[in-house]
Amino acid sequence: MIRNAVKDDLSRILAIFASARGFMHSHGNPTQWTDGYPDESAVLNDIALGAAHVLYDSEGIYGAFSLFTQPDSCYARIYGGAWPNDAPYVTIHRIASDGTHRGVVQEAVSYALSVCPHVRVDTHKNNLPMQNALQRAGFRYCGVIMLNKPNDPERMAYQRDIDSDHQQSHTTDSAV
Repeated sequence: MIRNAVKDDLSRILAIFASARGFMHSHGNPTQWTDGYPDESAVLNDIALGAAHVLYDSEGIYGAFSLFTQPDSCYARIYGGAWPNDAPYVTIHRIASDGTHRGVVQEAVSYALSVCPHVRVDTHKNNLPMQNALQRAGFRYCGVIMLNKPNDPERMAYQRDIDSDHQQSHTTDSAV
């Protein structure tokens, strides 16, 4: 299940992010989340904005992500490709799990698609597990966006659209 995060969730979310940093570092991605990012101030800001969400079950919280409904300024320019459309979209940021559950990305994406039919996300070029998860979740690679991070700004950008999901299944059905 998914719900909005509250301040009482802060320590659990930070523990999940610490676990995710360890996973990324051990899987060839030591530069995406550095210096304790995402930190307490980032999480508290996301909670205050109503963007922070947690994934939970009867055992407790096992994942976290932030979902933003306003356009992301870093997505205004894309290089080496193009966004498939200019439709309003939501953006998933800071998605992580504690490693106890599979399918966290798909759960977050399903939730995001229930909010808006167009979802964007980005990840580091070295984050192969996330790239694979995004492809399994139906995203397509669109190009490179630049973050406001002077030492490591490039991120691979992806989008998933419910409309194209329908068109792809219709095309597949009519081709059979």
